[in-house]
Amino acid sequence: MKYIIAVIQPDRLDEVLKKLDEKEIHLLTVTPVMGRGRQKGVAEVYRSHKEAGSLLRKVKVECAVNEEFVKSAIEAIVGGARTGQVGDGKIFVIDLKDVLRIRTGETGTVAIG
Repeated sequence: MKYIIAVIQPDRLDEVLKKLDEKEIHLLTVTPVMGRGRQKGVAEVYRSHKEAGSLLRKVKVECAVNEEFVKSAIEAIVGGARTGQVGDGKIFVIDLKDVLRIRTGETGTVAIG
């Protein structure tokens, strides 16, 4: 089991969700976040507003997947998020020790979905 965290551009979220749906990965969490990378907060225009300062708007997409879905999840996120420009984002893949579904008490790979 793996926990995948992707930090992407907000305007690429719909495309990432579409690609994940195509790979039958539906269980995820999306959070608006702010951060900066190598560009160190270069001013950007986002929805006609100039974003100045050291932090930029991003979206964090998180999902827990069983081993057989890791590669397809990463491919879907990259396929939906990549523009070829600085700031496309990052994907972090973390080993997931255990999962517990609160409603049923199921654990492990069964609890992921």
